[in-house]
Order: sequence, then C-alpha cells, then structure tokens
Amino acid sequence: MSDDEALREAMVDRLAADGHLRSPRWRQAVLDTPRHKFLRGGHFRRVDGSGATGWEPVMPGDPAWLPAAYSDDSLVTQVAGTIVPGDIRGRILRAPTSSSTMPGLVVRMLEELQVDDGMRVLEIGTGTGYSTALLCHRLGDGLVTSVEVDADVSTRARTALGTVGHLPRLVVGDGLAGDPGGGPYDRIVAACGILGIPPAWLAQTRPGGRILATVCGWMYSSELARLTVDDDGTAHGGLLGGRVSSCSPAPTSRRPSGPCPISPTARNARPLSGPTPWTTGPPGSSPSSPRLGLSSSGCPSTTANRAPYSWTSTPGHGRPSTETVVAGSSAKAVRTASGTGSRTTCPTGSGTDHRTSTASGSP
Repeated sequence: MSDDEALREAMVDRLAADGHLRSPRWRQAVLDTPRHKFLRGGHFRRVDGSGATGWEPVMPGDPAWLPAAYSDDSLVTQVAGTIVPGDIRGRILRAPTSSSTMPGLVVRMLEELQVDDGMRVLEIGTGTGYSTALLCHRLGDGLVTSVEVDADVSTRARTALGTVGHLPRLVVGDGLAGDPGGGPYDRIVAACGILGIPPAWLAQTRPGGRILATVCGWMYSSELARLTVDDDGTAHGGLLGGRVSSCSPAPTSRRPSGPCPISPTARNARPLSGPTPWTTGPPGSSPSSPRLGLSSSGCPSTTANRAPYSWTSTPGHGRPSTETVVAGSSAKAVRTASGTGSRTTCPTGSGTDHRTSTASGSP
C-alpha cells in the first residue's frame, strides 16, 4: 500500500468514526478518489504572529504536503483573488479566496444530499474539483454539472479531474444564477457559502428535487439548509444543525449588505438575507422590513429595522409584537410568480404560531 493510500484509508476511518461518512458507496468514492491529486499546485499554511495573519506556500515535496491533503482540514489554495502557492516564496498577508473544503464537511453534505442512481446534480462552486470527483464516482460523469465563477480555478479543476479519469460538465459563471437552460436537476448542492437561496435554483430544480446549501450569516454564523421543491414552485425544509464555518461566501454581483443592526435583546442574531427588503405580519398588520436570520441557537428568526432595531414576530392576530423569534424545525421558501422574490414561513417551536416574511424586492 502506498503512502497516499494508507493516509486515505486512515482518513476514511476517521470520517466514519466521526459520523460524517455513513454509506458504503460514498465510503468507496472517498477511498478511490485521491485528494492530493487536487492539490498538486500546493496549498497555503496559516502563519499566526503578532500582526496580521500570514499565509505561506506548502508545495509537493514538502514533508507536510501529503499528510495535510488527508487531514480533515480546509486547505487554502488561492489568496487575494489570483495568487496560488506556486506564485510566491515566503509569506503573504492577504485574505484567502479559494480553498479545498475539509473532507468531513464535503462527505457530510454528500450524504445529506440523498442522491440515488440516475439523478442529475448541479454543484455550485467547483473549487479544486475534489467534491465534483466524488459526485462523478457515485453518479457518473454525464450526470454531474459544476459551476465556478473563477475561470482559472475551473481550469485547474478540469485538469485535476482529468488526471483521475473524470470528465463532468464544467461551467464558468455566477453560481447564484445556477445553470440557465441546463435544468431541471434532481439535486443542487452549493459547495460555497451563500446568504440566501437564489430563486434561480428553485426554478432549476424539478418538483421533488432537493437543494442543499450552507447558509451564512453575520459573525460567522452558518448552517446547512436542505429544501425540497414542491409542484407549485415552492420549497420546504429546514436547517440540519451543526455550525459550519469552512465555506467562503459565494462571489456575487449584488451590493453588500450594511452593518448588522443588533438590539440588546437579540445580540446573538445575525441577518442572512443581505440587501433584500422584506415585509412581515398577518393581513391587516402594519408592515416592517424584516430579514431572515439565525438566532443564537442556530434557528431561523425574523429581524426588523424598527428603531431601536427590534426583532418582530406575529404570534396570533392583530399588530405584530416585538420579541426574539426562534423557529422550529422547518422553514418554507416560496418563489413568486415573477421570480423576483421569495417568502419564508417558519413555524415556532411550540407549533402554535407562524412567522411569515415576504420578499418585496429583487434578490
């Protein structure tokens, strides 16, 4: 057994013991897919100091390179938007912009995707191509499409995929737009973090199909969300639990959202919807401008920009009350007829009330 095979087998055993890797077919996919082949260009190692965080290249040939490839760690493969490990010597003090996600999260998401033979899958965020290769192993190259916003990253992934014998369809474009004209898909999985589920993904998923994504919020909050698309174009589902922090937010042409308004009674809540304006309340109640967010417990909640930055819910009838809202196990996202908004309905933990938010602006 070669060194990389022994390391890969040990990694598989760890992922299974940790509960991330559960099914025989995904286990075989991980055993058969050499992660180090997707890191031939090296990765960056974090270097902490008294000042800004630095990154130094770790190239093939470095004794630390191969063991790192089979650790359950996310490995940075690009910084500052264009710089790869082979471009520099020494240390660089810039922010990471692309990485190979930790295998534990990759296989957990693939297990949670609940694929069956013959299903067509759209992956948002090709990255190094490692997760794409696992999908190809499980389903076949012809059933896998992966979208990447960075043309250079996509090219490197195509090369790596070819070296391990896979030729899926790779698309360079904005992942928030999905794959226009390529659907419908049975599954959509986002390998990068997002601020909200784009309406385009709902439109490109067949009824009964599922969308799995890491939804990111403020203060590094994040959760895996899985939605099932209904016949009427709506999607229902919920958060799967377990904080996820290794995905980078997907690049987008939307203007960034402003500072997070936080009240003393909701200091741990983080808005997720970005700049989209919202409206809340039952019929006849006064509108406000809430946003879908995560509460301190990781559940969906509804925020409102009412002075002095209160949190608004609609328990029962009449005028909305002001309180921290912690929803139950399910949430519902609805694509409007024009495709320019979405609505989210979250039952409360008690199951007796409903909190409803409807988007009124472009996504």
